[in-house]
Amino acid sequence: MFARLHPQDNVVVSLPGCVAGERWLESAGGTEVAASEAIPAGHKMAIEPIEAGQWIVKYGLPIGLAREAIAPGQWVHVHNVRTGLDAGVTTEEGWQPLPAPPRVPPVDHPSGADAATFQGYLREDGQVAIRNEIWILNTVGCVNQTAQQLAEWANRTLVGRVPNLDGVYAYSHPYGCSQLGDDLAATRGVLAGLARHPHAAAVLMLGLGCENNQLELQLQAIGPQALAKVRWFSTQAVADEMEQGRQWLREMAQQVSVSERQTLPANRLILGMKCGGSDGFSGISANPLLGRIADWHCGEGGTSLLTEVPEMFGAEPVLLGRCDQASTRTAVDGMIETFKDYFRRHGQPISENPSPGNKDGGLTTLEEKSLGCVQKGGTAALIKQCIEYGQQATPGLGGLGLVNGPGNDGVSITALTAAGAHLVLFTTGRGTPMGSPVPTMKIATNPDLAARKPGWIDFDAGAFVAGTATMDELRDGLWRQILEVASGRLEAKNELNGYREIAIWKMGVTV
Repeated sequence: MFARLHPQDNVVVSLPGCVAGERWLESAGGTEVAASEAIPAGHKMAIEPIEAGQWIVKYGLPIGLAREAIAPGQWVHVHNVRTGLDAGVTTEEGWQPLPAPPRVPPVDHPSGADAATFQGYLREDGQVAIRNEIWILNTVGCVNQTAQQLAEWANRTLVGRVPNLDGVYAYSHPYGCSQLGDDLAATRGVLAGLARHPHAAAVLMLGLGCENNQLELQLQAIGPQALAKVRWFSTQAVADEMEQGRQWLREMAQQVSVSERQTLPANRLILGMKCGGSDGFSGISANPLLGRIADWHCGEGGTSLLTEVPEMFGAEPVLLGRCDQASTRTAVDGMIETFKDYFRRHGQPISENPSPGNKDGGLTTLEEKSLGCVQKGGTAALIKQCIEYGQQATPGLGGLGLVNGPGNDGVSITALTAAGAHLVLFTTGRGTPMGSPVPTMKIATNPDLAARKPGWIDFDAGAFVAGTATMDELRDGLWRQILEVASGRLEAKNELNGYREIAIWKMGVTV
């Protein structure tokens, strides 16, 4: 079985994988093409003659250039396709795609009236949360173990005994000392973003005392509004840092115990959209599914966030055409071009992607990966904000927000968390166990992964590929599960497994 994703495509995708001789029929009485060789699942087959140097077209947009002439029925992959990015070729040159009509979000709620609300926490500053936790953050990696041991003590001693306390978590990292300039500012910025996150009903900030990231400067970065929930001390300045930490955690636990869940509108949720370990099905099943969620949620006044800027390279026309105003377009264009300059400054090609696992799964070029990646943002929602790394999305603005950050899984889910995402929807075709400080729901692109790794996967979008569920049915089912997680009635698999971590973008020298 093959799938043609857009009428202009000159390739089709082999869904379960095919053997030589298997046929694709465009429509009754239309073009018929037989595979001239075995084609793995998720990979592409040419359905018309493609000359050397001609665009390969998927999703109705160019994903690369043919290295050589490709006959109908041939396997189309890295052996006969090259990126157009490194050669300075852009998708605008010589390419006039037909405009795709925007998909209008449905006016009805995907799962009925109950889909309009969830049970969450309302903070004093007006923000909403879906978890009521204490987070322990540290200015420098030297006190990682102090933070971890305090969290372990609190979970043994306080959680389960103090009402409404969902957990105490330490988020360790190796930075904060021997950093300079923008590199230090990035560490400080993302830690400040985490401290401001509404899931952290209270924050214990630990410093050492002699680090570059001085505690006073870190507190300034957090800002006066969020400091009301933060307690802090330098471990060099107290006689017993463990006893000091335990004392304050006891007091903080009592403070957060007064919070209770209440009914809140679902459009207050901020959804982070992420993909990792992608395969050839990512752009067919799971990513378009998140696009359906984004279109509906943003249409109802909610906010969805995209990051992974290197996976926007080659998809600029799709994104720039979605900006709500000229200033947003300028900001988005500047963010993408600045990231390309970051690659060039380090002597790296901007097309150094996809990963080996992505290629095994059927992705050939960065353009192909990018066009599949941005489908998580849907087709109808407008891009309304461009958010710098470590900064928080504007609550209540609605629409799509693009967050500056790399494609690296750990760094990007941390960036989404720091930007205020209440939960992360993480699509994957190869599988990954990792999680962020917020619920990180894994959506499988194919049914094989969902069956093999049930301890990792929260939702199987591969049912669309298998033909056992429609996209609308999957949208409704995923939305219901999102609300269950948001309401605290269900834990994401990363929470059940204890997989919570952060990764900070390292951009400069270490002294």
